[in-house]
Amino acid sequence: MATSQLFNFSSYKYSDSLTVVGISFCTAIVCEAISWLLIYRTNSYKSLRSSIDKAAKKLETMKTETPNSSSSSVAKVKISNKKSKTKKIDRVETSLKESSRDLSLFKFKSGAVVALVLFVVFGLLNSLFEGKVVAKLPFKPFGIVMKMSHRGLHGDDVTDCSMPFLYFLCSISIRTNLQKFLGFAPPRGASSGLFPMPDPKTN
Repeated sequence: MATSQLFNFSSYKYSDSLTVVGISFCTAIVCEAISWLLIYRTNSYKSLRSSIDKAAKKLETMKTETPNSSSSSVAKVKISNKKSKTKKIDRVETSLKESSRDLSLFKFKSGAVVALVLFVVFGLLNSLFEGKVVAKLPFKPFGIVMKMSHRGLHGDDVTDCSMPFLYFLCSISIRTNLQKFLGFAPPRGASSGLFPMPDPKTN
């Protein structure tokens, strides 16, 4: 009898929290596996990623290069060189933005499948933990954070944390770090999303 109580996970104080975290971790692994099957292993993705990495390094090198000479005989050449360098930088930046946009479009292939998996998992967790306190926040939230963390819960203790809020935090942190660990993080220099911020130089 004592042995069965010892291994009764549901009676553990943090069982609900660990369940949500564990399911979030497993979901992140499944999502990355789907992304690998549909995207990361393809030659098109590898080619796009390689071109973005090369363009980002080239752009960084071009922006950090500065002429060392300051004699008057080179003063006139500096102006023309600066204009030429600016045009080259603009071309590399344009190429980098186009490659980043193509990469974002390419990633849409697995986006629908991943979204479906997340939707199903969220529905499952919501049915298991609806109206239940799954964790305690170490601080008193305010404003919109309190509305998110206390959503669906009864009672006045604002430190009570609902499943959607904990699942949201776990999904973001776990999947982001898992992508970095597996080497699937977005390449350096890639713009976020399909619609990057406009270049102020063009305005």
